[in-house]
Amino acid sequence: MCITVYSGTAPRLRAAVQQNISGSNSDRVSRAACITAKPERVTLRDGKGSTKIEWDTGNGSMGFVFVTEDRGKPRLFADGSRGSEVAPWIGNHTYVFELYRDDQRQTLLAKVTVLGSAESTSSQQTVSWQVVARWALIIGLVAVLYFAVYLSSTGSVRAAFPTEPTTTLRPLHVRRNLLLGVIAFICVDGAIFHSGLYVSILAPSSYAGRIARIARSEKERASSRLKEVLVLGDSRIAEGFSATLANELGSPAGIKFVSLAEPAASANTWYYMVREADPTSRRYSAIVIPYGIGYEPNSADPLRISMTAPLLRYGDCFHFASGFQRWSGRFRAFIACILRGSAYQDDVVDLLSHPFARITSIQQQAKRMHSLGVYKGRDYDLVGTSYDAATGQVTFAPKLTEAQRLAFRKSLIQPSHSDTEYSLKLQRDWIPRIMDRYLHSPTAIVLTPLPRGPFLELAGFLRGYESVLPSSVIQRTSFSLPGHTFDFLEQPEYYFDAFHLNAKGRQKFTDTLVSELLGRLRSADLKPKRNSGAELAVKGLRATNDAN
Repeated sequence: MCITVYSGTAPRLRAAVQQNISGSNSDRVSRAACITAKPERVTLRDGKGSTKIEWDTGNGSMGFVFVTEDRGKPRLFADGSRGSEVAPWIGNHTYVFELYRDDQRQTLLAKVTVLGSAESTSSQQTVSWQVVARWALIIGLVAVLYFAVYLSSTGSVRAAFPTEPTTTLRPLHVRRNLLLGVIAFICVDGAIFHSGLYVSILAPSSYAGRIARIARSEKERASSRLKEVLVLGDSRIAEGFSATLANELGSPAGIKFVSLAEPAASANTWYYMVREADPTSRRYSAIVIPYGIGYEPNSADPLRISMTAPLLRYGDCFHFASGFQRWSGRFRAFIACILRGSAYQDDVVDLLSHPFARITSIQQQAKRMHSLGVYKGRDYDLVGTSYDAATGQVTFAPKLTEAQRLAFRKSLIQPSHSDTEYSLKLQRDWIPRIMDRYLHSPTAIVLTPLPRGPFLELAGFLRGYESVLPSSVIQRTSFSLPGHTFDFLEQPEYYFDAFHLNAKGRQKFTDTLVSELLGRLRSADLKPKRNSGAELAVKGLRATNDAN
């Protein structure tokens, strides 16, 4: 009853706030690209307001978002193939956010208009009515719950309430009813969110949607009948490793490379991705796991929970929660395993706000996945750019555009000591768990370091690789590439920002990684340090290479 009342009342109350808006002022110029603002009409308080801008070029290509205030001069707001940024400086003006294919504003993909308006008396009255309606619904809910408990008692229903305290033998079954209500709620949540029903309509551009899509696609992919090597990682591997180039190099040896690298994915997410894609623990001949200095802010706990949620099960509640540093993160992770809908709150709100845009984006996801296979990386470098660690000042090369400079500034993050240690802890805890899963499997586990970046003056990045993982973990692998393997890449000519390799660095990294891997598998002196299962995998790969 309360849900029905709220569903009929809330839209009307919200409509009163936006009664002057006729339709949507979002203009889609390209079917494959989109840009949205939430909200499009910003109510100002003390002369300021904010809106969240989300964009997607639709095919993985670079995009540039420009903003124009009151038909003034356009200025660059953000860049990237997809993403979201908050504009906290909205005033009593009209702002046009335009998504372009290039930084010269030649090819317009989509645009959206944002209006800032001062809070009016009518809107204040509407808010007060919203408060009244909310409390009315709460009081009604309490009344419904009371009579539900009362009427569920055994025996005949009382015609009147006693005026004096009396005793009765009729139990009200309060505990039973509350328990049944909790169980019913969990069952409904499980039927919607644990069954895969909602996962199929997750926003394809969201972290959770991408994780679910690539894990499901890899699980359903037919075997290539070759020796398959899985490469895990975050955005550094996603930008730095090319599966297409690796397959060209590995095909003569009968080896196929598969990448499950995804931006923002940390070691605990890798574990569940591998479990989803390889339920038998025998699909891959080898799994390449990167390690290195990085940072994982505690503030990103909700993001990690949301993006891993499509891969979780009820039995993961303690296992998954143990990977978080703060108790608040552990509690959220525990609840997300039981009540999966709690991890999808933002996605559910977005679906209810833009249902037709969600349907369109889901229909286009196959085309977007195809475009990822032809991605070759960013085609510019940082040669001529310098960074002063003492002052924090950056001197850019004249050849860099404003969009490229903005991309660098956004990546120039000085991780705190606690964030760096948290990243190391995640690797130390979850990489061994991946190894334990393949303890009795013929799959070989290979560790590889990551190049640290073009400017090692950044705090924390001068630490050696030996401080990342203890020797006891490294000794359990089939083999581990030396920490200095990619030192030659730590130069501005191979990077497009402070952390990610460009197209040239992507080619060099892929070529070196594949060459080192094949060379060590061919080596007759290779002695795996794990178990007989790993030795069989390495011998099988070596035999295939020798035969070719």
